[in-house]
Amino acid sequence: MKLLIFDCDGTLVDSQHMIIAAMDEAFALAGLPAPAHAAVRSVIGLSLEGAVARLLAPDERCRAGAISEDYKAAFRDLRQADTHREPLFPGVHEAIHGLARRHDVRLAIATGKSRRGVDAVLQREGLASLFTSIQTADEHPSKPDPSMILRAMLETGAQAADTFMIGDTTFDMQMALAAGARAVGVGWGYHPAENQEEAGAHHIISSSDDLGIALTRLLASPAVAS
Repeated sequence: MKLLIFDCDGTLVDSQHMIIAAMDEAFALAGLPAPAHAAVRSVIGLSLEGAVARLLAPDERCRAGAISEDYKAAFRDLRQADTHREPLFPGVHEAIHGLARRHDVRLAIATGKSRRGVDAVLQREGLASLFTSIQTADEHPSKPDPSMILRAMLETGAQAADTFMIGDTTFDMQMALAAGARAVGVGWGYHPAENQEEAGAHHIISSSDDLGIALTRLLASPAVAS
């Protein structure tokens, strides 16, 4: 049995616009200038407070907890107002359904997103029942700590050699390597593919439209299938 673990933001869903808008609001409430959008994208995938701390000047990092709480409130308001969306990337819905139909594959999620946020996305898209294990920042240390992958492996009975972490950031690749899993980067997210390769990605999938086909081929390759 193969275990495919997916990151959420930047891999399954394009959430950058909501994340940036909520971060702008949280920093404004703190009386601080909004961080550069590229800087915000660079920390997507980390647990929230750690991400906020990275965006703050060293002498302001003591405020990361309070700003994180304002971010959460702003994000909830944006979702309820429906002014911003977190759409699935093209091809993701079909890929997840196709992989879930395989008897030799289990699907999981490992994300810096909150459990509430993940549940909202999966329920909206009709994908909630397809994932055997869901690991979030609410229960684990921030990536690249391997805790989320190790827990998903424990819950599904998968071995490290049969586990694949699919994500868009260097944090995902580092987490996979720390857990002894295969690191699969994607080219449509928030960290450049070359950075993921430098972080140790074993494979890079270029287009979200090819996600299902690329993973099917990867699972069928001799080095993996054996």
